[in-house]
Amino acid sequence: MSDLATSSPELDAAMDLYRVELTGYCYRMLGSCFDAEDAVQDTFVRAWRAHGKFEGRSSLRSWLYRIATNVCLDQLKAGSKRARPMDLSAPQHQASAVLNERPEVTWLEPVPDGRVLPQTADPAEAALAKESVRLAFVAALQHLPAKQRAVLILREVLAWKADEVAQLLETSVASVNSALQRARATLAGQALRPGEPKDPLDADQAKLLEQYLSAFEAYDITRLTALLHEDAVLSMPPFDLWLQGHADIAAWHLNQGIGCKGSRLVPTTANGLPAFGQYRPREDGLPGHVPWALQVLEVSEGRIVGLNAFLDTARWFPLFGLPEELSEAGQV
Repeated sequence: MSDLATSSPELDAAMDLYRVELTGYCYRMLGSCFDAEDAVQDTFVRAWRAHGKFEGRSSLRSWLYRIATNVCLDQLKAGSKRARPMDLSAPQHQASAVLNERPEVTWLEPVPDGRVLPQTADPAEAALAKESVRLAFVAALQHLPAKQRAVLILREVLAWKADEVAQLLETSVASVNSALQRARATLAGQALRPGEPKDPLDADQAKLLEQYLSAFEAYDITRLTALLHEDAVLSMPPFDLWLQGHADIAAWHLNQGIGCKGSRLVPTTANGLPAFGQYRPREDGLPGHVPWALQVLEVSEGRIVGLNAFLDTARWFPLFGLPEELSEAGQV
């Protein structure tokens, strides 16, 4: 860390301009906000150590992306990839469903929008950025070899030219184009459903989310399931359980999940998607509500297609700036 202690404020400020976009890039590569932020910090440390050798033949941004790519490729050499419960098994049925934790699985993690999405005044650019960090897309990226993943993100998401990617990866344009073709073919096989990112100006989406919040807090499961697509999925990392369809999702909420009755929801966003911090009534009978899950909703064609309940609230709630508990009135 001595390299940083003697750093100039000018270079620190210049590199920090790229922190959010680099974190977004590393998140798409690694599938973890914490790993992405560590990778960016490692990138800055490596940049400082090598800054005296930087000859300015490329922009600072390109140079940082080259270092960040190498950091991510180093992390991915172990061969592990992040997964969702849907990647590991077939759906269970509510009647026989059990919560089984798999400690050996490295789960795909949610990320706050502000950590990975640079601010932009262009609505189309903002929508593309949100689409490229949604859970389903980042999960699909995990099926690509590391270098194909980098090529696809740089070319398709960040709109780098083929020769720029070739220079970054120290390879040929033909190799970059070949890797991109293979990556596209793999993603096409994932049959990604078109998603609808969080849009504060979309009145229909706002109505859908208001209806979801109202139905969940009233624990009106009939109203709640009416908002779901017929093949909607419920998952609960770090457990490998996932359920599909109205009947099983409704039955789960009314049986194994009945402890969620009386919950309160606090709106937020994650992965460019609408999300809620869920607080359940205290089990000790005292007034108030305590953290239970970060719910990340996937929406398509005006219906909810994914209910992703991330249960490790000690990890997620501080990251998303959610309160430690709610009072009886639903306030912090």
